[in-house]
Amino acid sequence: MKTFFKSTMIASVAAMGLSLAACDSTAENKAEENAEAVRDSADALADKMENKADAMDTKTDGMDTPAENAMENKAATVREKGDAKADAMENKADTMDKAPG
Repeated sequence: MKTFFKSTMIASVAAMGLSLAACDSTAENKAEENAEAVRDSADALADKMENKADAMDTKTDGMDTPAENAMENKAATVREKGDAKADAMENKADTMDKAPG
């Protein structure tokens, strides 16, 4: 369920981004693509870490081990830092075409 929601949200955000991209310069679009690549890379690494965390817990008792929790926390940190870096890159890209008014 979590994966379905995530995929749906990503698709929605991508569609909105494409509709706005037509108004941006080539340089701004490239900067935003780079930001999205950073976000995708962090998400992929976090996904791998979460899968590794899931593999650490071989019991089906509904309880996560401390090691699994630690790995999931690290994955969340990777995802958050990737999002923050990508957001900063996108914000910078958004100012590329803005002339002082």
